[in-house]
Amino acid sequence: MAWVALFFAGLFEIGWAVGLKYTHGFTRLWPSLGTIAAMAVSFALLSLALKTLPLGTAYAIWTGIGTIGTALLGIWLFSEPADTLRLACIALIVAGIVGLKLVSPQ
Repeated sequence: MAWVALFFAGLFEIGWAVGLKYTHGFTRLWPSLGTIAAMAVSFALLSLALKTLPLGTAYAIWTGIGTIGTALLGIWLFSEPADTLRLACIALIVAGIVGLKLVSPQ
């Protein structure tokens, strides 16, 4: 169950990271409220996962999911570059997350 909570915490991290772009410095009400809500859910789920998962593993996977998702949505939503080197670096993050999961005692 901790892994499921961690996965969803990472998804909500993507939500609040992308949401920050839409808040325009927290000057837009609805995007700001959505971003703050996503932050709260993300942190709550991360804290649940940390009850049983090792801190370093959980935090690295949480930020990795957020990084990958945010980078991919940046490419898709905001026309950020999608060159080969950038995608290769994202793939390395994926490999790191998979590796941490495989060697985790949980």
